Amino acid sequence: MITARDDRRRTFETVPAGAQAVSWWGRAWVSALEQVSRDPARLSRGRAYAAEGHVDAVTITPGRIVAYVRGSRPRPYRTELALPSFADAEWDALLEEVAADPAALAALLEREVPQSLAGTVLPGAGELLPRCSCPDTARPPCKHAAALCYRAARLLDEDPFVLLLLRGRGERELLDELARRNAAHAAREQPDATPGFPGVPARAALARTGLPPLPAPLTAPAAAGLPPAYPADPAAPDPLALDQLASDAAARALAILTTAEDPIDGLGLWQDAVRLASAHPTAGLTGGARTLYRDLARETGRTTTDLARAAAAWREGGRAALAALEEPWDPPAGPFDRARPALLAAGQGSFRPDRNRLTSGTRQLRLGRDGLWYAYESRPDDADWWPTGRPSPDPVTALARPGQSRGQGDPEAGNRW
Repeated sequence: MITARDDRRRTFETVPAGAQAVSWWGRAWVSALEQVSRDPARLSRGRAYAAEGHVDAVTITPGRIVAYVRGSRPRPYRTELALPSFADAEWDALLEEVAADPAALAALLEREVPQSLAGTVLPGAGELLPRCSCPDTARPPCKHAAALCYRAARLLDEDPFVLLLLRGRGERELLDELARRNAAHAAREQPDATPGFPGVPARAALARTGLPPLPAPLTAPAAAGLPPAYPADPAAPDPLALDQLASDAAARALAILTTAEDPIDGLGLWQDAVRLASAHPTAGLTGGARTLYRDLARETGRTTTDLARAAAAWREGGRAALAALEEPWDPPAGPFDRARPALLAAGQGSFRPDRNRLTSGTRQLRLGRDGLWYAYESRPDDADWWPTGRPSPDPVTALARPGQSRGQGDPEAGNRW
């Protein structure tokens, strides 16, 4: 069950592409900020920042929008746009107006801002207040706040309930309240029932009588079964490919049955290749698995070593672990800054920071966007990093967890393929 508190905080990891608003309410949002700016160059730079993806995840709560915006320095700036929330009396008047107007209610359900609410929910003169942790102390907005404003406008294009959340109410609670008020309006407008045609109580009409209970669901198997052996036939598809397809389909079916989520949903070509390879650890690979690694590496334009390294990371944490392997980023202040003193206090030595990575000799820790630390190792004087151990929210724990050796993770170690 979604509570009102849960409904009043939304985070958007990705924002629709483009720096220009396309809806009339999105353009009105941008206009509210542009009206307080006297520096067109800042606005132009903010649009460029927005278009180039300098704005990280955007969090919306009643009265404010917050995001980290990357400028010319490595550490991003905390940027905020504040908008006054409505009082309960203002909400009561607004909801009553929408519930009584079928056109306004239909527009809102179609995720459009009703024209009748334009002067109510959109920012008025001086209402939209920008703040930023950057050193630019001149008259706001700075270019980082402008970039956040342009990105927020694209969110409003897609979902006007973001604007209503800024005014203080979440989507679920608004829809529930509008449904209740709309039903009350309909009941008041309904004519008296025609005499002579008595109705049936809803409880009696919907009562389930005489229906047996549903059988208990079958217990999910502990593991996916093995496919049958496919005989080699020149006229038939490759038996190794059929085996791979059948095994993967069974594993996906089991995952959907037990978690209600498809493990390949939203994966790109490289991510899916890594997922397939991760089911076959490179230590003691069979001939068929070696062929699979070679084929997947060739189709993705990577080497078998790249694929084995990525598969080893995937086995430690799926998509998030692969991202930690391949995507350096600049984390905000907090866990990253506390990690170095914690490692030093635990006797792990001094670690050198570089973006989201901490390195000491042949050991390395990488902070993923999921908030977990991932441990890596390399040979002395060889910056060829391989994942080792299980991730942890604590850097000391992540570094101390044993993992596979390089020889197990690198198909190029020892005998060449």
